[in-house]
Amino acid sequence: MALTIHGIAASRALRPLWAATELGLDFCHVPTPYQGGATRTPEFLALNPNGHIPVVVDERPEGEVVVWESMACALYIARHHGVADGASITPVTPREDAEVLRWSFWVMAECEADALSWLMHRVVMPEARRKPELADAAERRLAVPLRVLEQHLAQQQARGEAHLAAARFTVADLCVASVLQWLRPARELMAAHPLTRDWVKDCVRRPAFQAAQASRAAA
Repeated sequence: MALTIHGIAASRALRPLWAATELGLDFCHVPTPYQGGATRTPEFLALNPNGHIPVVVDERPEGEVVVWESMACALYIARHHGVADGASITPVTPREDAEVLRWSFWVMAECEADALSWLMHRVVMPEARRKPELADAAERRLAVPLRVLEQHLAQQQARGEAHLAAARFTVADLCVASVLQWLRPARELMAAHPLTRDWVKDCVRRPAFQAAQASRAAA
């Protein structure tokens, strides 16, 4: 089998790149940027008619599987290339699988848009183009879902489990941290949610995250 990931680490493609790296997979990385027209060629649109990265192409004995949408890509890799051994990022039990699904969908629905708005208007965009009022509003809204996550992490710690779905790091942590790591410079927001702050910090210290991010320099 051959696994190919199209995209760059400085995008949502970080998610499948991180998942594949956590699992120690031998995969081909095609560093396709989201700017400059690379995602609008006939060849790329044949893979993803939406014209977005990432795209995962999995050459399997039964035929080619194409996956797009970044969270779907990460979940697919964990499910179909990981081993449910209780040590890897792949969920083992129905409870773990349920936690993986609900937190992955949760972070997209409740956090990603505001986290991205905060990042763009506080960090990424040139200062002349930033709108601080948009970042302020996003930060106020983010306090609501982060309280939910903070409470869950407290409950997990009471159970002796340091991560979202289990005692170990799973793809649930990967998917949620891939969004919330954008907020690491939001000091006041993170300080108000110390369990979340420390959990994100632990996630991004993982060697696989560091290796996946390093691929942006090689792209």
